[in-house]
Amino acid sequence: MDSTTGIILAISLIIIMFGMGLSLTLGDFKRVFVFPKAIIIGLCCQIIILPLIGYTIATSLQLSPTIAIGVMLLAACPGGPTSNMLTFLAKGDLALSVSLTAVASVLTIFTIPLIVQFAVHEFSNQSQVVNVDALTMIKQLTIIVLIPVTVGMWVKHKFDKFASRMEKPVKVASAIIFILVVIGITYSIRAVFMSYLREAGLPAIILNICTMTIGFLLAVLFKLNRKQAISISIETGIQNGTLAITLATIALNNAEFSIVPAVYGLLMYVSATVIILTRKSLGVKQ
Repeated sequence: MDSTTGIILAISLIIIMFGMGLSLTLGDFKRVFVFPKAIIIGLCCQIIILPLIGYTIATSLQLSPTIAIGVMLLAACPGGPTSNMLTFLAKGDLALSVSLTAVASVLTIFTIPLIVQFAVHEFSNQSQVVNVDALTMIKQLTIIVLIPVTVGMWVKHKFDKFASRMEKPVKVASAIIFILVVIGITYSIRAVFMSYLREAGLPAIILNICTMTIGFLLAVLFKLNRKQAISISIETGIQNGTLAITLATIALNNAEFSIVPAVYGLLMYVSATVIILTRKSLGVKQ
C-alpha cells in the first residue's frame, strides 16, 4: 500500500472521530449505569452477535479468504459516526444511540485485534500470509480513535457553543469523506475490484439485513420500547466503514480487505433510509 494513501486515510478517520467527540459528554458513558439493560443489549449485539453473524456468513457462503476477512473486519468495528444522525432521522432513542457509539468505540479498541487475529488465522491461505500484531493494532486504534474522540469531548466541554455549531457540519463532512475514501480505495484496487464485487455484494447485504433485524428483535424480546429498539437496530447495522477500510490498508496492509466495508458502507444507508421513511410514513413523533 502507498504510504501517502495510508496517511490520508488515517487523517480522514482522525477528523471523523474528532467530530464524533464533539457530540459526546461524560454523561453518555455514565448512562451505562443509569440505563444498563438497553446499553448491555446494544453492546452484546455489536460486540458479540455481530462478529458471530459475520463468521456464519463467511463460512456458510464459502467466501474467498479476502472477502471472508473483510466481512470479519467490518463485523468487528463499532457503529459508524453517522449512526446518531440516522437514529435521529428515524426517531429512535438518540441518547441511547450516542451512548452506544461512545462505549462501543472504546471497547472495540481491544476486541477488534482479537477478532481480526482470529479471522486471519481462520481464513487466510498459504499464498496470502497476513501478520496481525494485536498490540500494534491497539496502539493504532488508540491514535486514530480514542485520542481524537477524547480531544473532541474536551473541546465540547470547554467550548460548548463552538462544538454545537460544528457538530452537524462535521457529520456531513464525515459522510463526504467516507464517499471519497470509497472512491479512492476503489480506484487503487481497480484491477481486482470488479472480480471481487460480485462476491462481496451478497454477504454485505445479508450482514446488513441480519444485524439490523436481530438487533431490533432482541430489543423487543427484552421488552425495550420501540425507540430503543430502533436505536439498537441502527447501531448494530451501521458500521464504521471508514475505520474498517483504514485498518485494512494500514494495520493489515492489504487494501483488498476493504472491498466488503466499501460495499457495505454504501448499502447500509439504503436500509437506514427504509427505516426512516417507514417511521415517517407511520407518523411517528419524536
